[in-house]
Amino acid sequence: MNKLLMILVFSLTGIFHVTAQEIAKKDSTAKGKITMKGLFQARYVFSGNKNVDLNGLQHPDGKAVYNDFDIKRARLQFTSKISDRTDVVLLLNLADFKSDPKNKVLENAYITYRLDNYINLKMGQFRPAFGLEDMYPVDVIKSLDYSNQYAAFGNNGWQSFQIGASIYGATHGEIPVKYELSVVNGNNRNQVMDNDNGKHFSSRVELGLQKSLNIKLGLNGGFATVSGDNVYASGVDLSGVIPLGKKWSLELETEFKQGNNHTYYFGLDSAKRVGGVGNYQMRGMYFLPNLRYAINYHRLSSLEFSCRYENFDSDFKHASNPRQTWTPMVSAEFLKAYSARIQVGVNIDRYKRNIPATTQYNNEMFVIQVQSRL
Repeated sequence: MNKLLMILVFSLTGIFHVTAQEIAKKDSTAKGKITMKGLFQARYVFSGNKNVDLNGLQHPDGKAVYNDFDIKRARLQFTSKISDRTDVVLLLNLADFKSDPKNKVLENAYITYRLDNYINLKMGQFRPAFGLEDMYPVDVIKSLDYSNQYAAFGNNGWQSFQIGASIYGATHGEIPVKYELSVVNGNNRNQVMDNDNGKHFSSRVELGLQKSLNIKLGLNGGFATVSGDNVYASGVDLSGVIPLGKKWSLELETEFKQGNNHTYYFGLDSAKRVGGVGNYQMRGMYFLPNLRYAINYHRLSSLEFSCRYENFDSDFKHASNPRQTWTPMVSAEFLKAYSARIQVGVNIDRYKRNIPATTQYNNEMFVIQVQSRL
């Protein structure tokens, strides 16, 4: 009996020793692993109206810089795997050094912890999920850049790079569901501290409605307190892929958003404000079809033809002046996963009324862009 007990003890000790070694080996393999990625985007930009500069500002005196070579992005991303559950991500855009780098350069800086497939935690500076355009990086976008509404809702603290924390996860049932709940300062990236005691609370739920066509429905909503006033934002988006043949496919995405433009409201002199912040609201929608032809001939992987239509009004309740934008584009993809890409397109802006000496002025902006993913 004693011999049997001794054999059992030695066996269990050996098993625990081997298991501990395997865990330690797995952890040491994961720990300290750093991967680096990069993105380079350069472009030549030409304004169709010589009185409108490259920022869209109309110059009544005709003294506008209307063409330019530009480095749009020169990004480096570092991901460190601290353990099998914890990652740290840093994303820098070195192209921001070409102007005043204050509140720029550092884009992502956050840590994630994976509890399981259903619950993950994130804290730092990141893009909170509040729309379809938050679901992918700009280097794989099917247009020249993000939409006008993405920039506006980013300026109001709902999208783009914000400082805060989030909980996110996914389920894999008959209808797959992804979710994210975020709380952020809402005063944009690289700030010393929040500019008030209010926070932006936002959520996104994405439903996988149809697997073969990859149809997804996204629902977004949020509320915040800004300088003592309550504000909101909401949106809905839909995307999918329709196969048209062996090499042809049509990718579709559309999105609608509405919310307070509190950044514009609080930026006005108090004497010029008409009513409260609830009287200053923005809304927009866009529709983006992208026709893809998979060539896979030598280094040329595909050709893509897209034309995004967007209608955005930054102040539709108080002083409406909707902006309609068409962005036709041709893109050639080389290698795989947009490792190299050439894009040619034009942003065509049309306002309900032109306002001289402002950015609300009709124009066509031609762009030739090259990019490489490292």
